[in-house]
Amino acid sequence: MLSLDEEVRLYTTNPEREKYSLLATLFGIIVALDYLERAYVRDAITAAEYSPACTRLLSQYMTMLKLVKDSVPSIEQFMSRYNMDNPAALHRIQVGVPATVEHSSEAGPETGKWIAETTQNFITFMDALKLRLRAKDQLHPILQELVTGYARFKGSKDWEGRSRMVGWLITLNGMKASEEITEEQSRQLLFDVDHAYAEFFRSLSGGKSDGS
Repeated sequence: MLSLDEEVRLYTTNPEREKYSLLATLFGIIVALDYLERAYVRDAITAAEYSPACTRLLSQYMTMLKLVKDSVPSIEQFMSRYNMDNPAALHRIQVGVPATVEHSSEAGPETGKWIAETTQNFITFMDALKLRLRAKDQLHPILQELVTGYARFKGSKDWEGRSRMVGWLITLNGMKASEEITEEQSRQLLFDVDHAYAEFFRSLSGGKSDGS
C-alpha cells in the first residue's frame, strides 16, 4: 500500500536521476528563452543585451538536446508532455538564430551563419579562460579561429576589439607551445575579449556591419 504521506520519487537509480536532472535543465532553458524573447519584444532589454544571451541559450539548448536525445524525440513532444506553453521559445528554437539576425534587413543566410559561428567562438574562448586554460597550444588555435571569423564582417577593421585580439595573437605567437600566460594576463585577456564580444553585437544591432 502506498502511504499518502510518502514522497513520490521520479527515480530510483542514479541513471534515472541523471536523466531527470538533464530534462529539468532543458525545461529551464526553454523557459528562460521564452522570458528573454518576451523581454526583447517589450523593449525591456536592448538588442545588444538580447543577442548574446539568446545565442548562448540556443547553444545550451543544442548541447542539452544531444544529451537527452533518447528521451526527447522532438522538442514539440517534450513541450507537450510537460504542458509547456512557451510559443516564443519554440519559434526561436525552430529559427535557430536570434531575432536580431532573423529580422536584419542586411543579413542574408551566410551572414546569419557567420554571426552564429563567431558568437560560438567568443563563448568557447571565454569559457576556456574561465576554465583556467593558460598554455599557448591550448589558447592560440581558439583565438585564431575567433579572429579569423571576426574579420569577415565589414567594418570590423575599425572595431577596437579587433586590434586588441590581434595584439593577443601576436603575444601568443611569440611564446613556446607549452608556455603559459600569467594569471594577470588571463584576466586582462578575458576582459578584452568580453569587451570585443559586446562591441561585436552593438555594431551588428546598430546596422553598422554585415557579412562581406
